[in-house]
This record gives sequence, C-alpha cells and structure tokens, in this order.
Amino acid sequence: MSEEKQQTSSSEATRDKMLSGSAWMTAGSMFSRLLGAIYIIPWRIWFGSYFLLGNALYGFGYNIYSFFLIAAIAGIPSAIAKQVAHYNALNEYGVGVRLYKRGLVLSVSTGIICALVLYFGAPLMDGGNPNVIPVLHSLAWAILVIPTMSLTRGYFQGYQQMAPSAISQFVEQLARVLYMLLTAYLIMQVWHGSWITAVAQSTFAAFVGAVCGLLTLGYYYWKRRRTFRSLVANSNNEIKVQTSQLYHEIIAQAVPFIILGAGITIFQLIDQYTFFDIMRMATNYSNDALNDLYALFAVNANKLVMIPISLASALAITSVPLLSVAITKGDTKAIKGQTTNVFLLFLYVMTPAALGMAAIAGPLNRVFYGQAHQALGANILSFSAIISIPLGLFTVFAAVMQGLNQNKRAVKYFLIGTVVKLAVQWPCVYFLGTFGALLATGIGILVASGLIINNLNKQYGFDNKLLGNDFAKISGYSLLVYGSALAVVYLLNFLLGFFIDPNGGMASLLVSLVAVLVGGGLYVYFTLKYRVADDVLGPRSEGLRARLHIK
Repeated sequence: MSEEKQQTSSSEATRDKMLSGSAWMTAGSMFSRLLGAIYIIPWRIWFGSYFLLGNALYGFGYNIYSFFLIAAIAGIPSAIAKQVAHYNALNEYGVGVRLYKRGLVLSVSTGIICALVLYFGAPLMDGGNPNVIPVLHSLAWAILVIPTMSLTRGYFQGYQQMAPSAISQFVEQLARVLYMLLTAYLIMQVWHGSWITAVAQSTFAAFVGAVCGLLTLGYYYWKRRRTFRSLVANSNNEIKVQTSQLYHEIIAQAVPFIILGAGITIFQLIDQYTFFDIMRMATNYSNDALNDLYALFAVNANKLVMIPISLASALAITSVPLLSVAITKGDTKAIKGQTTNVFLLFLYVMTPAALGMAAIAGPLNRVFYGQAHQALGANILSFSAIISIPLGLFTVFAAVMQGLNQNKRAVKYFLIGTVVKLAVQWPCVYFLGTFGALLATGIGILVASGLIINNLNKQYGFDNKLLGNDFAKISGYSLLVYGSALAVVYLLNFLLGFFIDPNGGMASLLVSLVAVLVGGGLYVYFTLKYRVADDVLGPRSEGLRARLHIK
C-alpha cells in the first residue's frame, strides 16, 4: 500500500473512531440533558406558585456546587484520559493502570476536602440568602462520589471506549430525576411541606444519581477486566515511571482542566454575584422580581440551551485522547485533519441545533415553564440559544488545546475572555438587563474562542478551503432550519387557534415537535443531497442516502 493510501486509510480510521465515540457520548449527553429538562414539567406543576423561587434557589446552589465539583474532580478524569491514551499509544498499558490507581487516591482526597469545605462553608457562600445553606449541605454529599465516578469514565475514554461513560451518564441522570420527582411530589403534594425542603431534596438527588452511575461503571469494568489484564500483560513494559512522577503528570495536566472545565460555570457565577446589584442600581424592582428574572435567564433558559451545548461537550471529550495519540506520534498532518474534522462536526451539529431552538423558543418555553412570563421567557431562550454557539465553540476548542498540550495558552486565552466579560458586564446588564448578562457572556467567551482558533490555525492550520466551503453551506441550511421551523410555529399556532388555546401545554408540545421534524428533516435532506455530510460523516453518508432514497 502506498504512503498516500496509508495516510488516507489512517485518517478515515481516526474519523471513524471520533464519529463512533462522538455518537456514544452525544447519545449519553443528549438523553441525560433531555431527562434533565423534561423533569421540569411535573416539577413545575407540583411546585405551583413557588416554582420560579424554587428554580432560582436550585440555580443558586447548583452554580456554587458546580464550581466545587470541578475543583473536586480537579480535571483529573480528562487528564487521565489524555495520559492513558498517550501511554496506550506507546503500548505501555501498565503505566496507564498505575495512573488510574494514583488518580483514585487524588480524586477521593479532593472529593473529601471539597465536600467538607462546601458543607461547613455554606453559610459564607449564601450571598445573603439563608435558604441556599440547606441546598449546599445536600449537594456536598454528591462531591464525595462524583470525582471517583468521573475518574473511571476518564479511564475508559483513554481506551477510546465511550459506551460505558455514555451509559453510566444516562443511568446517573435517570436515577437523579426519579429521586427528584418522587421527593418533590411527596413533599409538595402529599405532605404539603416546605418548598425549600423540596429543593434541598431535589439537589440531594445528585448524590443518588452519582452512586448509580458509579455502580454502572463498576459493572463495565468487571466485564472487561480480562481485556485490560491481557493488554497490560502484553505491553512493552519498557517505561518505568516513579510514583512521584505519575502524580506530577496527573496534577500538571489536571490544573488547566480545572480552569477550563469551570469556564462556563465561572461566567455563571459572575452573573450570580453581580446581576442583582447592577439591576438594583438600574431599576426599582423588588427582590422577588429580580429572582424571577434571574431564574428566567440563568436557570430556565440555561437548562434548555445546555442540550445543544452537551453535543459540543461530547465532541470535546472524544477529541482529547485522539489528539493526544497524534501528538505522541508527532503526526502534524493527522492533527490538522483531526482539528478540521472537529470544527466541521461542531458546525454541522451545533449551528442548526442552536438556530432551531431559537426558532421554536416560544412553544418550547411554554412546554417546560408554562405561561408565566411567557413572552420574556421565550425571547430570553431565543437569545440564549444563539449565545450557546460560542459557548459550545469554547467547550470544543479548549479541549482541543488540552489534547495538544497547549494547556497554559488555553488558560491564558480563557482569562482574557473572563476579563472581557467583567469589563462589559456592568454596562450590558445596566442597559439591557437579563439580555445584557447573556450578551456579556457571549462577548467574553467569543474572544477566548477566537484567540484559541487563531492560535491553532497558526500552529497546525485548518483545511480552510474545506471549512470555508462547508461553513457557507451549513450556515445556509441552518438558516433554512430557522426559517422553516419559525414558519411552522406561526402556521400551526394560527390553525390551532380555531380549535384550542395554541398557548396550552399540549398544543405547544405538538407545535415544537412538528417544527423540529420539518426543520431537521430539511437539514438532513439538503446536507446529504449536496454532499456536505460527506465531509463530516465520510463513507457513512452514502448508506444514509441509500436508506433515505436521496440521489
């Protein structure tokens, strides 16, 4: 086989691995995010008039918890995935096993420390709202378990085995949602208890879900233990790494993952601790009104836009070990090809998803959050969907930088983006309110993403001709998704108005589903017919065209 054919075959194999891994991680993330959004419908009904207050309290606690969770995980899972992939590429599987064991020690330790700090430090972090304290106490339990679960997912990902991670993620979310709904129903509807207690139990569900997710991973590890042992037994066993060096490698890789992994959470915390003060200067709104506004953009809209962002996260997780292998082999051509593939896959999935959500924001918002503040809520969701594109872009390319050992530079670019967010936060929120907080986030994260992409282009380059051509087509077809979905929304609302209230829950659900089917169907048809999908999916697109009878 010629060298050119070998490179082409290797490139296709790498793309197949990335697509397969992305498929598993996307499925896991999508189902988990959908569950995490769907639960809100019965939860809202059972909380009744306390819904927005409860959701705001949930958001206050979760933002603080998310930051502590990232600190507890300490970036170790992604670091383990990257380093395990690195040593596996050298046929040194035994070193990867030792890395996992040393990582367990670190993850358990950081989990205990962070859980204790969150539990006993809760009164110092309540932001003047004592209702947050029991919520933080309930969330501290999850931090004991999740680092170990996340580390084990990272170990599987280092072997490019994405199925255990995806399935455990779904099991974790399913158990969490079932516990949330059960306790919310019992406390609010059967026992007529305190809404604060119900929120605290809803957040304690994170611990229940984590235990179930960890047990799922344990099952997969037990099933595959012979394979892992065989790989270790047949390793080269030429590299001897001291325990101190293993810890150094994990920590050196983990610290940047903490900062970059907390990127979106840090921006949300900036909103949480500045939005109320700025709005009090700009308006005379009551504290309850400000809580409602905060819940609309920081919790309600955020919960839904995290669904398309989870697609970006799935791409990011898949790309890190593959890029680590390419760096280990010094294959710059493979790096260029992989970064181009990542960019194309991101554009292909994220752009229509975000624009489609923006188009159906009205009925979608009513399905999940009812008719309270429906016009404002829909507009905020639509704007948030657009902002999700730069958020997803940052998620993907920060991970690409880490996979390419560009950790310090990625952190530097993120910090620049954070400074920009802080600089524009006050004027944006003061003059634009809730939309201003979202706009400031979009500006800051776009600056960070632009710097990262520019750096990658200078160092390794993209296939700019391919990207430019496909970007134009993907943008055009995504705008078609937006326009067609919007047309469906207006047409069905008009027609349904003759028979039922088009703003009702079932009518809004019907409108949303039809709009998604029409917009999504048109997108798939045009990208397959005009061969854009070929550049993203490779030979698989031919099979899709045959099954869908597209010439």
